[in-house]
Amino acid sequence: MRRLKELFDQNRRWADRIKRQSPRFFEELAALQNPDYLWIGCSDSRVPANEIIDLPPGEVFVHRNIANLVVHTDLNCLSAIQYAVDVLQVKHIIVCGHYGCGGIQAVLEGRELGLTDNWLRHVKDVLEKHQPQLDAIPSGPIRAERLVELNVVEQVRNVCQTTVIQAAWKRGQDVAVHGWLYRLSTGLIHDLDICVVGNSEVEDVYRSAVKVCRDRGAALMDC
Repeated sequence: MRRLKELFDQNRRWADRIKRQSPRFFEELAALQNPDYLWIGCSDSRVPANEIIDLPPGEVFVHRNIANLVVHTDLNCLSAIQYAVDVLQVKHIIVCGHYGCGGIQAVLEGRELGLTDNWLRHVKDVLEKHQPQLDAIPSGPIRAERLVELNVVEQVRNVCQTTVIQAAWKRGQDVAVHGWLYRLSTGLIHDLDICVVGNSEVEDVYRSAVKVCRDRGAALMDC
């Protein structure tokens, strides 16, 4: 019971299966980590990065936390970004939120979760920043989806404003920051059409993305 034997058994079966399919897989994997992608996603157990984009181990460097937040005082997240950019030389940073996010829903409903509320205060800041847009949408799934989208937009901007990314762009390093969303009910990724490749683009892309969210909400309200 304490050792979770079933998980060790599953691990052995998985390792044996992989070795049958590709005898040198683990030997090659152990020798080098050379991903092109940093994935910043939600800790939700239903949103595993590699599986969603169908890439094997070694192809995606991953940082996950509740509600896929990028907070400028979070040394865990900042260290992951710095290692990915400066050491691994990733080409793309993907901030991926997901519809049906429990953290987002808790903020919208004003539910108290304990210690987690301190972390979700950052989502509440996003809500308050975009309160007029969200207030124009009746309570329900559409409002929740809009906050999920706006949260990704804000986190993309936060990534771009980190000293790590600012320094990378200043020295001419090729790194792009993207905003994506994942829908649990379909298994499909939705591109928010946010892609920032330099400091001069950050604010224009940010304003455009917020406007797209606002226009999408207005269109749905007219339906």
